[in-house]
Amino acid sequence: MSSGLNAYKKNVKTTISGRDLEASVLTKGAMLLKACKENWDGQDRFRRLDEALVFNQRIWTIFQDELIREDNPLPAQLRGDILRLSLFIDKRIVDIMKDPSPEKLDAIININLNIAAGLRGSAE
Repeated sequence: MSSGLNAYKKNVKTTISGRDLEASVLTKGAMLLKACKENWDGQDRFRRLDEALVFNQRIWTIFQDELIREDNPLPAQLRGDILRLSLFIDKRIVDIMKDPSPEKLDAIININLNIAAGLRGSAE
């Protein structure tokens, strides 16, 4: 009986820390973009913007990879919704790379922060 309880505890810890990790990574991506927006006229703007966009692109590419896996436990409808959102973010990142402006960062910042808040089970 205790081995079953230990397996359950381990699974819960993994799930909780996985959600926390996802929330933290999304928040970091948002904060990188927010720092770019707040320091838009800085000398190293393009380097920082590139780093922030690449970081966010990696986050969402990993989500896409996880969402299309057959063994993903999320309901199909939710997976589809998040995949559509990730496509929007992909397009926004390309648009920002092509024609940078600080206002374009808001959508990704807000999406990342809202999803992170949901993963944490709170409203930020």
